[in-house]
Amino acid sequence: MYYVYVLCNSRGGLYVGYSSDLRRRLREHNSGKERSTRGERWKLVYYEAYLSKEDALGRERKLKHRGQAKRFLKERIRESISSGCIELSAR
Repeated sequence: MYYVYVLCNSRGGLYVGYSSDLRRRLREHNSGKERSTRGERWKLVYYEAYLSKEDALGRERKLKHRGQAKRFLKERIRESISSGCIELSAR
């Protein structure tokens, strides 16, 4: 199984990625091993599961490089993003 995921930090920043091991990947983001997410605490607010690696990579690419795809997703998961980031910043 392959996952496309959205992470949120306490400043409202979002990160989109893909992985075959979602738990491990979240740990890597929060441990500072990833340059693009270093220095922040991240929370998983959304994910999609795919059987095909190519489908997951294609979806991640669309979300990262096509503004309209990311905008539609952000609208669809607006409440998850709000509560995830607010909860994170309250820590």
